[in-house]
Amino acid sequence: MTYLAEIHVMPHKELLDPQGKAVRNSLPNVGVTGVQDVRIGKRIELTVSADSEATAREQVEKACKAVLTNPIMEKFEYSLKEA
Repeated sequence: MTYLAEIHVMPHKELLDPQGKAVRNSLPNVGVTGVQDVRIGKRIELTVSADSEATAREQVEKACKAVLTNPIMEKFEYSLKEA
């Protein structure tokens, strides 16, 4: 069976996000006001072939922890559905 994982990676709230800060500081220059905070992350899609949803979840979590995120600086969450 084939599954599609949609993974969202964000920096931990406790860490500074210089890219988010730069965007927040630039928004008034383009007429966007009232934004108090911006956090920049990434979205990743994985297509996984697995015998079961549980096996697909194991593979996605393994990929996230080993390759797709830096657990010291980032957290991840994902959704999984049949492709």
